[in-house]
Amino acid sequence: MGNLRSVHNAFDYLGFKNEIVSEPEKILKASKIILPGVGSFRQAMQNIKEMGLYEPLCEMVLEKKVPILGICLGMQLLAKSSEEDGFTEGFGFIDDEVINFDIDKKYRVPHVGFNSVNLNKNNSTLFKGLNDNTDFYFVHSYRLGKIDKPFVAGISEYGEKFTSAFEQDNVFGTQFHPEKSQSNGLKLLINFAEL
Repeated sequence: MGNLRSVHNAFDYLGFKNEIVSEPEKILKASKIILPGVGSFRQAMQNIKEMGLYEPLCEMVLEKKVPILGICLGMQLLAKSSEEDGFTEGFGFIDDEVINFDIDKKYRVPHVGFNSVNLNKNNSTLFKGLNDNTDFYFVHSYRLGKIDKPFVAGISEYGEKFTSAFEQDNVFGTQFHPEKSQSNGLKLLINFAEL
């Protein structure tokens, strides 16, 4: 469900060894995990479970504390649930739900294009070396429901404020696409790769 090749190409460009995998045994050997995605929350969770990836991902993140970075839909999947296509449970790695934008009709949904990220967390891992209000590329119709959680690392505004990045222990997420955000996004990917 997503932009696997563009993320893979970004890490190749940066010189970091990476591999696209869909086998549970390979996930269990990973030193870091990136979960990119675009499309339907419900379909993505269904695919993850049908491919036997749900339990290995939970083991790696919750028990072995392997760093994971969710990108766009991948970030949303790390939350407890989504209201997209009715209620669907996510991984529950962070305590939040995914909801639709509740904004004035003058704002088109999906939210597409570059938008600034206001840093909300001191000593951020993902944003190390990046300035406040740095621009990143977004494409999304849904968002996390709360911006007042301690794990919120970045906040953006599109008709309303929303969580654009989070960090909680070994769990990281960006609503934006760092792999499509030019030098700012590449810096963020380096920060994650060098954990």
